Amino acid sequence: MAHRTRFTVPAPLRLALLLLAVAFLATGCGRNAKKKDADEGVPVAELYEKAHHKMERGDWNGAEISLRRLVAQYPYGPYTEQALMETAYAQYKAGRHDEAVSTIDRFIRTYPTHRNIAYFYYLRGLCNSNRDAIFMRRMWSLDPSRRDLSSPHQAYEDFNIVLQRYPNSRYAADSRTRMVRLRNVFSRHEMDTALYYMRRGAWLSAVSRATYILETYPQSDYQNDAVAALAASYEELGEQTLSDDAVRVLKLNDPQHPYLTGDWPKYPWAIRRLNPFAGEKSPTGQRNAVMNR
Repeated sequence: MAHRTRFTVPAPLRLALLLLAVAFLATGCGRNAKKKDADEGVPVAELYEKAHHKMERGDWNGAEISLRRLVAQYPYGPYTEQALMETAYAQYKAGRHDEAVSTIDRFIRTYPTHRNIAYFYYLRGLCNSNRDAIFMRRMWSLDPSRRDLSSPHQAYEDFNIVLQRYPNSRYAADSRTRMVRLRNVFSRHEMDTALYYMRRGAWLSAVSRATYILETYPQSDYQNDAVAALAASYEELGEQTLSDDAVRVLKLNDPQHPYLTGDWPKYPWAIRRLNPFAGEKSPTGQRNAVMNR
């Protein structure tokens, strides 16, 4: 019978192989750590320029990482203020509005008298205008007036701060324009509620909501719809004099309104409401689409 020869690695060679493996692993870990902390120890000016170049290329996530590293390594100084400003902007452009608002609030608390403070209120308004809405709009084309309006209301207050406190800033004119748009969103939300009551025969509630629109959002895009709602609701309630007064006002201000020809409101097909992927439509939305053609 043949005998098998057992190969034994000499102890010195085993030790050498072990040391080689340890050195290889250490080198690999060092490379990973170096790659992970590429910005560590970089001078502040160089780090800022690196982040700025990323922003110019539209690399908002990469820019934010470099800017956050700058703030962490150099928490005081002019570069830090600028880095916080651009961090908020990068987060806004990346669609991370919650994080952007948090960064903006931190800046406002830290530098309440900063020369660019108007910009931060304006940017916070932009973030709050789009907060919680981007994904839902893209997926289901939801009308912003038919979702929770707490963030748009906060946006309105942000733009109002710019307008009231910093009327001569470069952001005041656009803030005013955006406030008008938001008022129309709020007005449409209330109008949809009035139409909801009308559809279910809750005429007193419809009157109350339409009156609220006229008192709270005068000159909005939906003021004439509110007058039409008053005319229809008062007629159903047997208040013919009040209904006639509303019709007179409507003829004066919007003689082409479809209510005057018996063609308003037109509710969407009932079965459409059962399909969550169909998008949301309302009589106000259909009316607005016709007005903007």
